[in-house]
Order: sequence, then structure tokens, then C-alpha cells
Amino acid sequence: MSKKPISFGKINFSLSKNQSVDSENEQSTSGFGSFGRTPIQDHKEIEELSDDLENQHVHQVMGIKNFGKKAKNFDIAEMMEQAKKTASEVNKRKLETDLAEKTAENNEEEAEDVIGPLPPVLKDTHSQESGENDSEDDLIGPPLPPSIIQDDSKEKKEKVKNSDGEDSYDELSGSDDEDLSLEKRIPNTHEVEMIHGTKAVVALAADPSGARLATGSIDYDVSFWDFAGMDSSMRSFRTLQPCENHPIKALQYSATGDSILVVSGSAQAKVLDRDGFEVLECVKGDQYITDMARTKGHTASLNSGCWHPHIREEFMTCSQDGTLRLWLTENPKQHKAVIKPRQQGGLKTNPTTCAFSRDGNTVACGCYDGSIQMWDHRKNFVNTTQVLRDAHQKQSEISSIQYSYLGTYLSSRGNDDTLKLWDLRCFKKPLNVFGNLFSRYEQTDCGFSPDDTMVFTGESLQRGQDVGRLLFYNTKTFELVTCIDVTKSHVVKAVWHAKLNQIFVGCGNGVVKCYYNQRRSLRGAKLCLIKTHRKKHSMEVVSSQQIITPHALPLFRQEKLRTNKKRMEKDRLDPVKSRRPDLPITSGQGGRVAASGSTLSSFVIRNLGLSKRVDDDQDPREAILKYAKEAEENPFWVAPAYKKTQPKTIFQSDGDEDGPSDAKKPKT
Repeated sequence: MSKKPISFGKINFSLSKNQSVDSENEQSTSGFGSFGRTPIQDHKEIEELSDDLENQHVHQVMGIKNFGKKAKNFDIAEMMEQAKKTASEVNKRKLETDLAEKTAENNEEEAEDVIGPLPPVLKDTHSQESGENDSEDDLIGPPLPPSIIQDDSKEKKEKVKNSDGEDSYDELSGSDDEDLSLEKRIPNTHEVEMIHGTKAVVALAADPSGARLATGSIDYDVSFWDFAGMDSSMRSFRTLQPCENHPIKALQYSATGDSILVVSGSAQAKVLDRDGFEVLECVKGDQYITDMARTKGHTASLNSGCWHPHIREEFMTCSQDGTLRLWLTENPKQHKAVIKPRQQGGLKTNPTTCAFSRDGNTVACGCYDGSIQMWDHRKNFVNTTQVLRDAHQKQSEISSIQYSYLGTYLSSRGNDDTLKLWDLRCFKKPLNVFGNLFSRYEQTDCGFSPDDTMVFTGESLQRGQDVGRLLFYNTKTFELVTCIDVTKSHVVKAVWHAKLNQIFVGCGNGVVKCYYNQRRSLRGAKLCLIKTHRKKHSMEVVSSQQIITPHALPLFRQEKLRTNKKRMEKDRLDPVKSRRPDLPITSGQGGRVAASGSTLSSFVIRNLGLSKRVDDDQDPREAILKYAKEAEENPFWVAPAYKKTQPKTIFQSDGDEDGPSDAKKPKT
């Protein structure tokens, strides 16, 4: 059946009287009809005359012709037909070129059985079909150039080839995961060992981008591992003790990866930057206040902590003082909110672990009384939204609770040797209880695989066991998928990084293991194994300078004297060897100290600005006697005051012998 052509804006009136008139009008009119008065026939001519007059006027005034001319009218129907013809021709050419390329590539899997160009019968049928179905199958717009088409075919071939190689995008993206069994989805074909220390690694955190790893231990150390900067020796680039003598209990990177939360055995949590430098420290509460809501911080040792998944400034901590506290990095001096979990009878209980849901709307904690309690983050934290009292055994720690990636499941790990899987839509009974899982540490955790098909947890060593294991269970059938023998110690922490597709495991002997798949894992530990430690090459410098043997120069040469007499005579002339004392000063006074200007009197005289220069080296008695005759003839200071009462001085002359003789005379 031939399809009817579609026309827009066609209006038909079925009137019995004027049916013949309507049939005539149908043939003549196409498009929108006219309403109201009939238009004037000579309207176009009037418009053309007015346009010509207007153009002439503009040309006279501005010197520009064809100003303000109307746009040309195009026939859309003819343009559409022309476009359809060109599109059909392009399609024919494209088919012929594709078939010619396929015949040249007979050895490839994608080649078809058609050889040569299309026969004429096929061309005619194809042209007929294209003429009928132009409105559905024709291309719109210009065709793609052949270079782009060839590039696309090359990319497809490379993807097929890379399926046997490493790091194919289709494989890494997980598109083939549905075809693989659950055991093959676990990236455990290769392993790398990193040594943190000698004590148990009870805290493990991976950067959201997968560039760095942080490990914390009960030996107070936090080590930072940079995969891009490490070589095959797998050594951390920084180790520090951020909380002094407190064991590290929990580590977690923020959602943006720019800071890391450190929860230790102290009452104050810390936030470090990516390089390990302290950003803030939470305030400690008052230990003498019983109401925990009235203190600004925790008053007892911390148990766990985590970041909010979407609010980058908010994090949460839980403590032995029986509270959970929400903090903001902008104000570490006061908590944002306080949550107080309660037991069945209303008494307080200690939260041992805490977590946010994946959407950040729910706050959950596992308590020492075996209960799991949840609050709505968007409301006040007075009443719980969900409470399960008998989740685990009473008076035993719930070491970890984790939400699934889709947010429908919840897994909880307790020190009652169980791992339980819960459905949040029916949060009354567990979906399954995985028993006989011994746990020695309060930080033994659990987690989900990135596709939520498996749940995993670590196992501590019991008596008689040799190897600690990491166990994987199916979340649908609850069967054991596989178990990995990690090391000859306890398995405490395990993190399955969704972006890297690698599993990091912290052990009780201070070893951190990294499991990955050579084909299905990205970057991470794979970057380190390629690099080797480069030794520094010693530069050999050949100098062109003249080499002189020691004491060859006359200045440093030691003369060998034959006799001791000559040696002693030479040493006598040496003032250092002979220890000659300082020679006396021949001129001046006051010994060696009385240099020019060194005494107080000479310094004062020199700085008085006297007109006459004072010579320090002359005898002071002679300098005074110079002015004796002048002072006697012209007294000015002292003599006029005592002139009337002062007796006349009589000096004994050397030749006067009339006086009494001395009592003792020297012997002649």
C-alpha cells in the first residue's frame, strides 16, 4: 500500500450543498486557508512598487542599493525531494564501499559471505524500498567521511584484539562480569606484600581515586603508601605517629580524598591532609560532667569513626562514653550534634562501630548490648528510625557494619563469631547467619563486592589453625564462594576498592596484602611492580690539574737536620717553639695596654675636640712642667684665691747642706 502524503494546515469542510465548490477549492489550495475577507488580488504588485520606491529613496540618501530587501522564498517540497535523492545515492555508495572492504578482509571474523558489489536486481529493489521508506530510513544531514568510518572499524578491531591482552576497557568496566562465575570475579590471581611493621594492622583506608593507601596499627604508627611513587620494593613514603602513644583504631579518607580521619585510643580524633600533616584536632570534653550532651567533645577513648559520603566537611565518631558525635571540620572546638544510644531499659550503652548509609540519610551504629540502631540524618537525633535489639550476642562487640552499594542490604560482623546479612526492607530477622568465624579483634570488618553479589570478612586464627583466611559468600544463595589463604596470622581488615578492582588486607603480623587480577584490575599495585629501584651512578671525574705530592713545595717541606745541636739552635730562634715572652714596650707608659687612645684619659682628651693635639707618648710630668713658668707669672685658677693666706713655698736645693744631717748615713 502506498502511503498518503502528509500535508499540514489543510482544512476540509464536508458540506452537502457546496460539495462541488469544495472539490474545486481542494485542488487549488494547499497549505493554510484564509479566514475572513478575501484578499485583494493586486496586493503583490502594490508591495513590489512600494519596495522599489523605498530602495530608490535609500539609494539617493545613503548610496546603498537593495537595502531592506525581503528574504527569498524557498520551495521546501523541492528541497526535500532533492535531499532524499542525494541521501539515497549516498546510501548506495556507502553500501558498495562497505561490501568491497568486507571482501578484502575475508580472513577476519566480521567478514560476510557477500562478494563484490550489489547486483543490479538488488540495486533496483533497494532503490524502490528506499523510495517508499524515505521518511523512515533516510539519513539526515551530510554523510560521514570515509576516514572516520575506517577509524571506527579499526577501533572495533583493536577492542577485539585487546580482549586477549591487558587492561581492555570492556573487561575493566565490568561488562563481561555477568558471564563470569562469582569466583572468577574476585581479583586474586596475583598478590603483593607490603610490610607495615610487626604489630597487627587494624586500620586500613584507600583513597577514592586509588592513588594512595593508609595503614594504621596498634604500634601507634600510620604509614602512607603512594602507588605512583613506589617501586617493586613496596616501601611506604611516610610513617608517623599522629596520636603519640595511642593505638590507631580507624582510618578513612574523605569523599574528595584530600584529608584522612584518624581515630585512635584517645578521646580526640584528628584530621590529617594527604601528606600526613595535621589539619585539626577535636576538642576533649569535660570528664566531670555527667550529661554528655553538655560537653563539647568525647570524654573517653574512641572506638570508630567515618566521613559523610556527600558532605565533605562532616564526619562522625563514637566513643566509650556512650555517645556518637557529628563534627564539622570548620569548627573542631564543638560538636555539631550528639547521639545517645540506649539499651532496652533506657540505660546508656557504648557504640562500638558506626557508619553512614550510601546516600548519607541514615546514621547507624552497633552497640555493646548487641543492638543495631539507626537515626535519620535529616531530623533531630532523639528518636531512632530503626532498632534491632538482638542483632548479635549481648556483651560482645559489633566490630563492623557496612551498607551495600545499592543500599538494600546491611552486613554486620560481631565478636560472637558470626557475620549476618540483613535486608533493610524487612529489618527484623537476618537473611542469613554465617557462623564459625572466629574474631579476636574489635576492628575485624566486613564488606560487599562492588556489584553486591558477594559479602566478605576476615577470620582470626584459632588453636590448631595455621593460616588466616578471607572468606567470600554469595548474597543470593548464601553459599561459600571461595576463601583466600592470606598469611600465617589473623586477618583483621579487608577493603575491596571498586575503582581499582583490588583487595587490600591487613593482617595481625603487620603485613598488608594486595590482591589483584592482571587483566581485570587497574593501576594501584600494578604500577609498582613494573618499576625497579634505580641505583645512583657514581660520576667519574678526570681532572687535568697537576698532582703535587705532600710536602713537595718549599713552604711545606720539612728539613731533616743531621745533628741535634743544629736542631736546637733553630728551635731557639723560633719564638713559638722557644716560648719567648712578649717584648717590653720601649715608648709610652702603662705597659702593652697603653696604646694610643686605649686609656680612659687619652680617650676623653681625644674626644673633647681640643684645638691642640695631645701626644700620648710623651711624659706627663714634662708636659705639666711646660706650663709651670706661665702659671707662676699669670695665675688664673687656684693661686689668686689663696694669694693672701698661702705661704710661700720653699724648695730645697741640691747644693744646700746646712740643715741637719740624717740619722743614718750610708757607709762609705
